[in-house]
Amino acid sequence: MDAIDAARAVVEEHHPDARAAFLGGSVVTGRRTATSDLDIVVLLHGAPAPYRASIRHADWPVELFVHTEASWYAYVKREVRKRRSPLLWMCADGLLLFDTDGVGARLAAEAGKLTVAGPPVVSAEEIDDCRYAITDLLDDLSGSTDQGEQLFIATELARRTGELALTIDGTWGGGGKWLARRLESAAPGLSMRLYHAVREVLEGQIAPLIGVVDDVLGQVGGRLWVGYKRGGTS
Repeated sequence: MDAIDAARAVVEEHHPDARAAFLGGSVVTGRRTATSDLDIVVLLHGAPAPYRASIRHADWPVELFVHTEASWYAYVKREVRKRRSPLLWMCADGLLLFDTDGVGARLAAEAGKLTVAGPPVVSAEEIDDCRYAITDLLDDLSGSTDQGEQLFIATELARRTGELALTIDGTWGGGGKWLARRLESAAPGLSMRLYHAVREVLEGQIAPLIGVVDDVLGQVGGRLWVGYKRGGTS
């Protein structure tokens, strides 16, 4: 079954009284793969929203994100503070399957406005937190002689360095494949540099990864250890 027809059938089966629905994710882009699922945002008047569920429809794995208009705004607000909002992007870039009363159009417009505006500005303190955490990992990598440790340190360094690069660029964050995709435009070539550098770690060479990470850190003042301090709560 075609992805759009399948998505409409899912909503009709589970929420025939829905106000609106969006189909987002990779299936509506040229990045669709054999394992792509249907990411469907459904807008209801009330209960049982909000909830999230993973189901299967025919041959399709489906992720349902079911909201009221009020819960949609609340969830987006919370996600935007974290600089990454899958819900926002599903509605900004997704396909509006149907819209019975205009709520879909309103949320699509709001999502588009928010994505274009970009994520919140990161404070100098947050940047220093990133620098400190990455510096700590670099020290761990340099001191480790255990291949198992090196594997997990290297992959954590790659993730955190990618996230820092997005932060430096003022770009929305992402996890997993979306981190790599966001980096394509924010820091062209960085994903592949990190990929090759992590492979070198698996071969016993840590210098290439350290070099890539230091290049990114250098854009915000370099490594940070001595003088880093954060207060606690009583």
